[in-house]
Amino acid sequence: MSSSAWQKSSYSGASDNCVEVRSIDGLLEVRESDQGDVIVRTTRRSLADFLQSAKAGEFDHLVVGA
Repeated sequence: MSSSAWQKSSYSGASDNCVEVRSIDGLLEVRESDQGDVIVRTTRRSLADFLQSAKAGEFDHLVVGA
């Protein structure tokens, strides 16, 4: 990803209730499309580590019953 345009998951379809990501200034920014003023800025490595942990189920206890 080399653009500063926000990209959302294809799983979101036409919904505005999704997470978007973009690359800017060598970092990644993540936001919820319905709360665009709240942006988390992180490194590629940190986001990759987080996604790996999420895929492994480390945070499942936080969303059970959500």
